[in-house]
Amino acid sequence: MNVIETVNLSKKYGSKTVVNSVHLQVKKGEIFGFLGRNGAGKSTFINMITGITTPSAGSFKLLNESTLQHVHKRIGVLPDYSSFYDSLTALGHLKYYANINGYTLSNERGKAVLERVGLLEHANKKVGKYSFGMKKKLGIAQAIIHDPELIFLDEPTSGVDAESGISIRRLIAKLQQQGKTIFMTSHNLDEVEKICNRIAIMKDGEITHAGTIDELRARYSSSIQLELKHTPFSEHMQPIMDDFLQDIGKGVITNNNKTTLTVDKEATIPRIVKEFTKYDIDLYKLHVHTPSLEDIFLDESK
Repeated sequence: MNVIETVNLSKKYGSKTVVNSVHLQVKKGEIFGFLGRNGAGKSTFINMITGITTPSAGSFKLLNESTLQHVHKRIGVLPDYSSFYDSLTALGHLKYYANINGYTLSNERGKAVLERVGLLEHANKKVGKYSFGMKKKLGIAQAIIHDPELIFLDEPTSGVDAESGISIRRLIAKLQQQGKTIFMTSHNLDEVEKICNRIAIMKDGEITHAGTIDELRARYSSSIQLELKHTPFSEHMQPIMDDFLQDIGKGVITNNNKTTLTVDKEATIPRIVKEFTKYDIDLYKLHVHTPSLEDIFLDESK
């Protein structure tokens, strides 16, 4: 089941097109990463599908509903920059948020959510004394207080310390385990690579590619770089192995007990292992260099 579907979704401000005919689908239970440089159109896209701004063209569905009025209580949103009242406590903020959304929040429920985001011991501290990271956690608490099915997190770990970042990532993973769908933006590409099931990259208001990390890697790289550590080739074996490696790969360089080469498909790797075994050459390490999400992102967003 798709919980987010957009068809030709577009937004113009005057003559400037900020989001251009975006088709996107997000499946139930995914952690979906939405990437792009500043100004790519990510926040505008989120603002449209969460009801903050109106699309210029196209359509979208959330949780199989085309009217936000029917789903706003089933979604939670953490904007990139959350605003809070300095004189209110964390618990006070959650109660106030619940009140303007038409329900009463008990102390027990409020504290339970604050405990989930690591703020229970600060529940009655005024938010004016909170650090930036603590405010980010409070924003997440506010987004999940009503137990939504679909959660939008805009830069959930930006500006937080390493420990808070780990805590937030663990919380996101737990939310997914509970059946929630997470749609998140982040400039922390290592974080996205670790926790997201699928990813979309936006450039100049358009989706350049969407898929799993493996799918993005396959599209990005048509060759595989290998690094082998082995026993040195004997004088007799050197020409035999040179011929074999140059036949199945390119850029072959052997230096004593290390060989590097490039092959065009994964199926070549077991052939190398079998050949080394055939000639009783000990293979201590075989390292496959794969492009990181950072490599892919930089290439896709040029």
